[in-house]
This record gives sequence, structure tokens and C-alpha cells, in this order.
Amino acid sequence: MNKINFLFVTLFGIGKIKLIPGSFASLATTLFLFIIFHILNISPNIILVGVIIIFFISLYAVNIFIKDLENKDPKEVVIDEFIGQSIPICLYEIAHETTKESTQVITFYFIMFILFRIFDIAKPYPVIYYDKNFKNSFGVIMDDVCAGLYVVAVLVLYMVITS
Repeated sequence: MNKINFLFVTLFGIGKIKLIPGSFASLATTLFLFIIFHILNISPNIILVGVIIIFFISLYAVNIFIKDLENKDPKEVVIDEFIGQSIPICLYEIAHETTKESTQVITFYFIMFILFRIFDIAKPYPVIYYDKNFKNSFGVIMDDVCAGLYVVAVLVLYMVITS
């Protein structure tokens, strides 16, 4: 059971990559979701429900993983990057369910990846609040959820300004 939990919280070992595991997890998530939505044509509503389920499972799984660790936000835990990166991509797909040009989709996926990494690393408020004040799975996951919601806010603002 510990092995399954390890694979889950490290996103099948991506978190064990020595250099920038969070960025690799975000990139893997972006590529995975592109395949899910644009090659396999799975509904973004179904995937969003899956991400919500993963969020709740992660609250438990990350707590189990970090309970005996001194560092309560270890770099190898990257399931939070999966959740945070999935939020803007799923919402983008739900908002744009019509057929889109591949160049437009790839451009927006790239922008969402870059923006998420910026917000996750820079940690503007309230991202920093969750990171600093909750030394448990809730803090580990919620800072990435907030970073993902910042990406959504920036894209909505962009779409309002350009329309």
C-alpha cells in the first residue's frame, strides 16, 4: 500500500527527478491532458470530476506520505502540481468545447503551463498563505490550487480585454 501511495503522490515517480520535479510534473500533466482532450476526445467535464476526486484522495495520501517527515512539503510530492495545472486546462476546455485550431490550443496550453509555473514559484497571496500556514496536505495542495486559479483569472481577464 505504501508503494501505491508513493507512486500516486510522486505522479508515478516524476517527483523523484532531481532537478525541478514540479516543472516536470506540470509539463507531464499538460501533455497528458492534451492527449486526453485532443487525441482521445474525452469530455473535459469527466476529467474535471476526476481531478476533483484526485484532490480529495490527495488530501489523505499526502498526509500519509508526509506524516513522519520533517519537511511537510517535500519536492517529490508532485500530485499537487497535477491538480493545480489541471484546473486551468480543464476550465479552458470546458469554456471552449467547440473545435479549435491546434495552433491555438498549443499556444494556450503553453501559456497556461508557463503562468502556472510562475504563480507556483512566485507564490503571490493567497498562494504563499497556504504554503506558509498549513504544514499538512491541505497546505501542500491548496497553494497549487490557488496558483491554478490565478492562471484562470489571467486568462479570463485576457479574454475580456480582447473580446
